[in-house]
Amino acid sequence: MKLLAISPSLDIRFVTVILLVMGLCTPGQAEITSLDSGNIDDVLNNAGVALVNFYADWCRFSQMLHPIFEEASNVVREEFPDTKQVVFARVDCDQHSDIAQRYRITKYPTLKLFRNGMMMKREYRGQRSVTAIADFIRQQQVDPVKEIHSMEEVNTLDRSKRNIIGFFEKRDSDNYHTYEKVSNILRDDCTFLAAFGAVSEPERFSGDNVIYKPVGESIPDMVYLGSLTNFDLTYAWAQDKCVPLVREITFENGEELTEEGIPFLILFHVKEDMESLERFQHEVARQLISEKGSINFLHADCDKFRHPLLHIQKTPADCPVIAIDSFRHMYVFPDFKDLTVPGKLRQFVLDLHSGKLHREFHHGPDPTDSTPGQEETGGEVASSPPESSFQKLAPSETRYTILRRDRDEL
Repeated sequence: MKLLAISPSLDIRFVTVILLVMGLCTPGQAEITSLDSGNIDDVLNNAGVALVNFYADWCRFSQMLHPIFEEASNVVREEFPDTKQVVFARVDCDQHSDIAQRYRITKYPTLKLFRNGMMMKREYRGQRSVTAIADFIRQQQVDPVKEIHSMEEVNTLDRSKRNIIGFFEKRDSDNYHTYEKVSNILRDDCTFLAAFGAVSEPERFSGDNVIYKPVGESIPDMVYLGSLTNFDLTYAWAQDKCVPLVREITFENGEELTEEGIPFLILFHVKEDMESLERFQHEVARQLISEKGSINFLHADCDKFRHPLLHIQKTPADCPVIAIDSFRHMYVFPDFKDLTVPGKLRQFVLDLHSGKLHREFHHGPDPTDSTPGQEETGGEVASSPPESSFQKLAPSETRYTILRRDRDEL
């Protein structure tokens, strides 16, 4: 039998072709940036959008997410090649526990969205698939600002929503770039609109202008009087208008509110009882504005949240009821009628922070000093991640079980 002889030149060409084919078939290397205390601020501050995977190597679900996250990064990179427009990054929370603590990471894996270094309230909770993650990033790239082509459109706005409108001479300006940046961060909280050139001219009698149209037809507009080139001032003004001081807790946002990591001051009220809600809002603004940031001011529908009420031996028939959820215990404000007593509601919150409510919960009305050496957070001994009573009422009942059961009973 004769063997076919292959010439050296043919052999080299054959090997070359094989290598080229292998190169074409090999998936591109995922561009996942590993974050640590040395680079995290620089990477996130320079990224228009960053999706960060907070993981732990020992966690099976973290291990399962790694290849999906990497492939999603490859898909997104093909569509958005600018490395500063979209960044996929990861944090090993075992190696960098300081970062995990900074962003209040208590479960793995957690996918957090950042814009220009600022963490968004809503983390990614969609399906853990390449398609779903890539679609989520595409949605984040959609311009949140709707252009107004006629001033008549302003008169037909949906006044059941919070609307912010910018009137600019031109789109390519520092003023509009600041407005655009703010709108991207607050896109889930307000509707943002903008008019340019001749369309906006009637509203630009003293230069570029931004106004806020509150919910309701009869409430007057509010004008931003600060510098539009100052991002911090513009963002603070818009956030104050878009995010109400007293927010409603619902099935949809309960987990997000819990993950903000600060206690709840909650008014439980019958949905139709708007008078009690208005009194609560007024007293929160009058007595507790300085506590914003240390406690969340919320209101909840008594009928929908029966189980948290049962946790404090109350029923919808007892509403309105005010309580603090410290993530370990719920403390009841003694009497709703005392809401308007000067300083009464404020003292209730201060007693949480001082630890008095916690001590009295365990030891009765005669308070004792905290045990030396114990670190307290919001009046509570810190030993494990916070857990809201909306999240858990008994060792075997998670918040999702509670909410599903409440839905079934409605």
